[in-house]
Amino acid sequence: MQALAVLDLSFNELSGPIPSILGNLTYTEKLYLQGNRLTGLIPPELGNMSTLHYLELNDNLLTGFIPPDLGKLTELFELNLANNNLIGPIPENLSSCANLVSFNAYGNKLNGTIPRSFHKLESLTYLNLSSNHLSGALPIEVARMRNLDTLDLSCNMITGSIPSAIGKLEHLLRLNLSKNNVAGHIPAEFGNLRSIMEIDLSYNHLSGLIPQEVGMLQNLILLKLESNNITGDVSSLIYCLSLNILNVPYNHLYGTVPTDNNFSRFSPDSFLGNPGLCGYWLHSASCTQLSNAEQMKRSSSAKASMFAAIGVGAVLLVIMLVILVVICWPHNSPVLKDVSVNKPDNLASASNNIHPKLVILHMNMALYVYDDIMRMTENLSEKYIIGYGASSTVYRCDLKNCKPIAIKKLYAHYPQSLKEFETELETVGSIKHRNLVSLQGYSLSPSGNLLFYDYMENGSLWDILHAASSKKKKLDWEARLKIALGAAQGLAYLHHECSPRIIHRDVKSKNILLDKDYEAHLADFGIAKSLCVSKTHTSTYVMGTIGYIDPEYARTSRINEKSDVYSYGIVLLELLTGKKPVDDECNLHHLILSKAAENTVMETVDQDITDTCKDLGEVKKVFQLALLCSKRQPSDRPTMHEVARVLDSLVCPAGPPPKQAQAQAQAQASEKPSTTAPSYVSEYVGLRGGGGGSALSCTNSSSASDAELFMKFGEVISRSTE
Repeated sequence: MQALAVLDLSFNELSGPIPSILGNLTYTEKLYLQGNRLTGLIPPELGNMSTLHYLELNDNLLTGFIPPDLGKLTELFELNLANNNLIGPIPENLSSCANLVSFNAYGNKLNGTIPRSFHKLESLTYLNLSSNHLSGALPIEVARMRNLDTLDLSCNMITGSIPSAIGKLEHLLRLNLSKNNVAGHIPAEFGNLRSIMEIDLSYNHLSGLIPQEVGMLQNLILLKLESNNITGDVSSLIYCLSLNILNVPYNHLYGTVPTDNNFSRFSPDSFLGNPGLCGYWLHSASCTQLSNAEQMKRSSSAKASMFAAIGVGAVLLVIMLVILVVICWPHNSPVLKDVSVNKPDNLASASNNIHPKLVILHMNMALYVYDDIMRMTENLSEKYIIGYGASSTVYRCDLKNCKPIAIKKLYAHYPQSLKEFETELETVGSIKHRNLVSLQGYSLSPSGNLLFYDYMENGSLWDILHAASSKKKKLDWEARLKIALGAAQGLAYLHHECSPRIIHRDVKSKNILLDKDYEAHLADFGIAKSLCVSKTHTSTYVMGTIGYIDPEYARTSRINEKSDVYSYGIVLLELLTGKKPVDDECNLHHLILSKAAENTVMETVDQDITDTCKDLGEVKKVFQLALLCSKRQPSDRPTMHEVARVLDSLVCPAGPPPKQAQAQAQAQASEKPSTTAPSYVSEYVGLRGGGGGSALSCTNSSSASDAELFMKFGEVISRSTE
């Protein structure tokens, strides 16, 4: 039992004390005892579980103090003691848990102050000490916990003012200080909380104005300030366009409530108990009747200001006429790019009260929750964007102690069948192959549909081949051959090893991603159908991308594995030539066919290949393979399993075949192909001999070694079809 890695006894009906003998489980990483009826003290011996990552004791009936011995758990990621009957102060030496990411002690009877030493918890992202008896001021040291995304100290007895240094918590998403005894002003430094989504300061003794800086928080969804002593007006919040919930009742606010922008969605209940506020829908006396003092004041100043008002009015009238002329004058307005898809749809999330759920499919992300991802990417800030696609924007996220991930944010719509889409994602997440990009997890909600993938350091093959000349990276022949093989092996796995088989539907160089070693990984498999978008300049009414689409599929709308083979053949031509499939209305496939007919196809080879390839015969063979993959009739194309075998024989060539095998292959090549299954040996002979208009003729390929290599290719294909 000492070697037990996980002990999960959660959500049973266990009673009695926690056995101190559990402290002997020095190899246990996860101890889950939450949701039982455990009583008594937390055994200090648990501090001996030196490799413990997760300690979940919440939702029990535990009493007594939090043992200081828990501070010895230096490998601890998460400590959850919520909903018990614990008393006493929070031990200072919990700050020794340097790797602690989440600490939840909600719903106990803890007293004393918040330990100042907590600033040492540099990895902490979630701190919830709400619903206790904590007192004293909010320590300024909290502002040094720079990775916090959630700080909940509500329902305590905290006094003093809010430290302005809180504004340094640039990753903070949620701040809840409600139902305390906090006084003073709301710090203007709150304007630095650029990622903040929720602020709740209700039921305190705050005074002063709502800072103008708060009105600049563009990610703010919820702001609760009810039952304080706040004065001034609320007009500065009109620019918080994402604000969906505003509660400011029972303060000392005055002035007119705006009706524009976000204020149109707030109910009258949001402003109750502020006699000085007026608005046409508040039915407030202050909106329809002025006090006698106010009337006298206005009357005495009315005459003095009348002439000035007339003058100002005349000037404004002229300005308005000029503006109207400019607006109404016919002109061509530039089309603005819609970038709304780059930001989470926070309004939808708040309005539906749905907290996004992160579904983890692989252990690489097991330690993280949705809020962690949002904090690390600053709510999917534009500065983390690494690419755009026809269906998504892609962001990079650097996870702590893990490999980076790529986040694909689907453009703002749900797939037609959400349940079916989730099933597809579960299936894709279960597929593992060294040449496929792994789906690590997903999150589907009104606030954004996100897919989490392995991050590939060298981007896509498209980026490498077609980047601007100043940024273009050179790929030698060996690297290109290995990329072609890797992509072929990934596609062959989908076609032949998966059950049910998976048709990619959108094979292209943008969906072939390269890791740090330039090994190819096929992306977006299994979900292309669900991500199908309406017509754009890169998409057509059939699924796929112009330049790669199988013409037979485009004609009949019937798709099978051979459609992927066609698209893969176009990718091979890209690798060989460095040219785009479609460029200035020039079709690469048509170009190569015409060059082959003229025996000048080698003129199209990328210069980087010419400079690094020791045997151009290999290049010719890959041209032949590309043309075979892109034959017009699907039945004439090889399978991806056959393609992978051919490329593998080039990457790892074996010795020349024995004479008997050569003779047998030549004999097979001379025979008439079967009408039911094509003879790829004969196809290669035809391509080599230049007998047809689309054949690839190579006048310099008549050497014995070239002929032997050619026959070996024929044998490989022949064996793969047996």
